[in-house]
Amino acid sequence: MSPHPVAETVASLMPRAKAELTELVAFRSVADFDQFPRSENEGAANWIAGALRAEGFEDVALLDTPDGTQSVYGCLPGPEGAKTVLLYAHYDVQPPLDAASWTTPPFELTERDGRWYGRGTADCKGGVLMHLLALRALKANGGVPVRVKVIVEGSEEQGTGGLERYAEAHPELLTADTIVIGDTGNFRAGLPTVTSTLRGMTMVRIRVDTLEGNLHSGQFGGAAPDALAALIRVLDSLRAEDGSTTVDGLSGDAAWDGLAYDDEQFRQDAKVLDGVELIGSGTVADRVWARPAVTVLGIDCPPVVGATPSVQATARALVSLRVPPGVDAAGASRLLEAHLAAHTPWGARVSTEQVGQGQAFRADTTSPAYRAMADAMAVAYPGQKMQYAGQGGSIPLCSTLATLYPDAEILLIGLSEPEAQIHAVNESVSPDELERLSVAEALFLRAYAAS
Repeated sequence: MSPHPVAETVASLMPRAKAELTELVAFRSVADFDQFPRSENEGAANWIAGALRAEGFEDVALLDTPDGTQSVYGCLPGPEGAKTVLLYAHYDVQPPLDAASWTTPPFELTERDGRWYGRGTADCKGGVLMHLLALRALKANGGVPVRVKVIVEGSEEQGTGGLERYAEAHPELLTADTIVIGDTGNFRAGLPTVTSTLRGMTMVRIRVDTLEGNLHSGQFGGAAPDALAALIRVLDSLRAEDGSTTVDGLSGDAAWDGLAYDDEQFRQDAKVLDGVELIGSGTVADRVWARPAVTVLGIDCPPVVGATPSVQATARALVSLRVPPGVDAAGASRLLEAHLAAHTPWGARVSTEQVGQGQAFRADTTSPAYRAMADAMAVAYPGQKMQYAGQGGSIPLCSTLATLYPDAEILLIGLSEPEAQIHAVNESVSPDELERLSVAEALFLRAYAAS
């Protein structure tokens, strides 16, 4: 059987896509302006705005969102009476972590072993290219049959809610019949997958104070209350003996009824060291898609190198709590803060500050848009049937869009399959996945227009 014309077009556009992704990855667009220049984010935003204008988008604008970042918006007119589809991605990326641990520089796209490496290649600058490839392929094969809106935000990774608050203040801007969120990924490379649920999240900063200042551990240790030891104790209270998350008042026994996640496959995907046990109870899918999960993201304390023999007066930590659909993130945040306060030992002074929050999401997989996507993925991935999986991560905008536009259908696809190692060192994208998903998105837009 000869290749589909849309697939042939996308294949021919891949060298251009690689060159463009190289340019986009070069922007150090981490939305943490204390560590990375704001100009890097502005550069990425302007690059995307220019790409949209080159494709014939109208009303292209850089939207100043309430958290101090910019989102890029544009609208591509469609045939009269055509449906409207909103395509989403984000250009902000995670910090590179330890740049020295990368095999190649994090902000230089590098091809190695059939993959393209660099921060943001999969999460989510590659998603920007996926949308562009799909639209270019349709334009080369009869035209784009729907009206298309594109929104690319600049603060998704920070969880600061800039685009969510902007959308709430301008609800007419992102109205659409269906929304394609290009920020998840296949269950594994080569297996077409839509994400049907997302966990919500809250991030809380905790501070423990016990003394007016540090003390000599020889002179005062043993009786003086150690803030770092107190913090370690309260953080330990967030896990049961088997590693399950334990937040007072928060249920943790839900079950996942969709695609199974084999223990050994998970160990390989997560690169768990030999002999180290998985934590928690229930199936892996239960634990990563249907139940709450707490993670200590960072601790402020003296580093080992240069540490002095002192009893610490103050210690801080940043804690993330993921919650499944059906659990209100704001309510979970209150439970977490109450738990931290209740489990702080020795009467130590404890304070908490919420620094990010987003609601969970569950899609309606019975809608016409999902049927159109299933047909499109069957062409892009011959011999494979579209699967439904959960996503342990959060995309706060999804719940906002679902609330603002309850009649809109929302689909989640993307390039962050397990080998991509998003948020870790040596993040990469599979060009085969980029090519196939671009074909799938193009064919979806065509099929959805006719549905």
